[in-house]
Amino acid sequence: MTADQSGALKRTPLHDVHVALGAKIVPFAGYEMPVQYPTGITVEHKAVRETCGMFDVSHMGEVIVRGPDAIRFVSSVTSNDVAALAVGQVQYSTLLREDGTIVDDLLVYRFADHLMLVINASNRDKDLAHLQANIGRFDCTMTDISDDTALIAIQGPNAPAIVASLADGPLDGIKYYWFTEGNVAGVPCIISRTGYTGELGFELYFDQAKAAHVWNAVMAVGGVTPAGLGCRDSLRLEAGMCLYGNELDDRTTPLEAGLNWLVKLGKSEPFLGKDVLVRQHEEGTDRKLVGFTFEERAFPRHGYGVVYGGVQIGDVCSGTMSPTLGIPIGTCYLPTAAAVEGATFEVDIRGKKIPAKVVKLPFYKRAGKA
Repeated sequence: MTADQSGALKRTPLHDVHVALGAKIVPFAGYEMPVQYPTGITVEHKAVRETCGMFDVSHMGEVIVRGPDAIRFVSSVTSNDVAALAVGQVQYSTLLREDGTIVDDLLVYRFADHLMLVINASNRDKDLAHLQANIGRFDCTMTDISDDTALIAIQGPNAPAIVASLADGPLDGIKYYWFTEGNVAGVPCIISRTGYTGELGFELYFDQAKAAHVWNAVMAVGGVTPAGLGCRDSLRLEAGMCLYGNELDDRTTPLEAGLNWLVKLGKSEPFLGKDVLVRQHEEGTDRKLVGFTFEERAFPRHGYGVVYGGVQIGDVCSGTMSPTLGIPIGTCYLPTAAAVEGATFEVDIRGKKIPAKVVKLPFYKRAGKA
């Protein structure tokens, strides 16, 4: 559950640490979460791009799937090919309905004897219900371990060295979207070479009772800036990463969202929504997700109207003034014919139509990305 039975917001195991650091706490996905610390969003954002930032993302959901049919089951409800995963590999995917629309975006981890699904906190109850409704014909079980699991993301150019200094084994051999298991600051962890910022880094999954110990051990290394939800959003937008509820929702298919690389139409396991996605692949989609910018120094925000051909056709999915690039950036859906680099449209900002231009995603790409 994303809130307790009384409807009160839940807290991550690091809540007291955030309060002690002076964080501004806001409601998010049923939790009390730090949106920023006294340093401010821009400082936190730049720390991740230039040195190292650390996020508490313990609100995320984790689900274990075990049994002979675990791989077949998860492949049957997701767009990517779970069977193609090697042990120790991570896969980004979408959880689908019969009509090809997205229940959630998620990560799939393959262990030797089980899978772990990492889902969005805001969708946890919905995802679990959807999975449960589709597991019946498969010989496997599903266990929600979200409330027992802490998750810390350590991101930025210096993050690998910082995590390695606390680990009991070498980490330099872990490739992007792979993971290992080992101790960090003496605590058993899943050490995952993943993140939501476009930078180098790791995400650590471990026993929630050890959350403050691991957080404080990382901070004690030095050169680490606590970072909140505010800069997490600006970082992921610069990197062209989707957010459920903004770029993705229950009316959107992965092909409309430009996530074609997550849709494996030829995989051996039939999956929910395949017929719709095959048709969209063959015939094309009516709309596509695009990135855009302004020449004017205006600030695009989620929900502002998107105007094309003099008619409002939708809303801005995400938008901000990019701290790294110093320009306005945003995402929205446009008719497919207009969803080409250099095409123009308008964004309605409080009654003023601001000219916008389609640009290639991502807005920002780390030098030497690997």
